[in-house]
Amino acid sequence: MTFDELLHARPLVAILRGVPVARALELARAVWDSGLGVVEVPIQNAEALDCLRALADTAPAPALVGAGTVRSAEHVAQAVAAGARFTVAPGLDLDVVRASHDAGLPHLPGVATASEVHHALNAGCGWLKAFPAGSLGPGWLREMRGPFPEARFVATGGVGAHNAREYLAAGAGALGVGGAVTREGGLAPLLEVLSTL
Repeated sequence: MTFDELLHARPLVAILRGVPVARALELARAVWDSGLGVVEVPIQNAEALDCLRALADTAPAPALVGAGTVRSAEHVAQAVAAGARFTVAPGLDLDVVRASHDAGLPHLPGVATASEVHHALNAGCGWLKAFPAGSLGPGWLREMRGPFPEARFVATGGVGAHNAREYLAAGAGALGVGGAVTREGGLAPLLEVLSTL
């Protein structure tokens, strides 16, 4: 499955970093039931891998769960073993791109410069993680659309219900949201905003 298919009509990548399994399952089910998103579990430790595995075993469609903070080929192998169907990274590492693609997983690399966008596109990544979006701002997305009209961006970092519309209007194809999703009471307002788009 490609990100074009995965994120079609699903503008949310819900990032469940450091969330206990029971809570992660609760949040993931709310995201899946809304029909508005997919779930990413950053795999920074053994507990996170266990969480990813639990979500992958529970997801209504396997492709709706991926691994985040994938920074090495070893991480890619761990993600595959845990049932991830896509990988996400904070930056652009061509070895990670290759390892993900070799494993049959679409990869979403983090980019913050025109050079990184250029290299990521050349490596076969059509969807890119604009990170940190809160620092880059919506204007960055608008400006990147000029030289790179084929690039699709997931604006990640500092995004929530308060500014979701702004980033989507600037050209984001989807939003990567962590804190605003995992904070108590944070997911419902975000889903409400996204459901009206």
